[in-house]
Amino acid sequence: MSTKSKGTNAERELIHKLWAKGYASIRSAGSGSMKYPSPDILSAKEGRVLAIECKVTKNKSKYFEEKEIDDLKTFAKIFGAIPYIAIKFKGEDWFFMMVNELKKTEKSYMINIELAKNKGFLFEQII
Repeated sequence: MSTKSKGTNAERELIHKLWAKGYASIRSAGSGSMKYPSPDILSAKEGRVLAIECKVTKNKSKYFEEKEIDDLKTFAKIFGAIPYIAIKFKGEDWFFMMVNELKKTEKSYMINIELAKNKGFLFEQII
């Protein structure tokens, strides 16, 4: 299975979980491939709006380009949403990270399993 297919399947999995908890949720087609910032998932319930960048990885850490995080923050601010990174490490549950909790490196942002467990939220805590 291609990396793109794995990402799409992960987004769909998260959409189903959100709908099961009463959050109206959609995938943003073409997120990351157009000139305007857009998250992977938009989800809302009773006025609480989430803009979610969704990632799955078999590695112990994941790096994000500054632009990707800046675009998520920009979109969320304009849209009135809370920006989250939803990440699923192999063999782990979904973790949700506030973008200000990501570790800043010289040229990017990073999250690893340890940081996700210490600063992130599990799905049930987010909803």
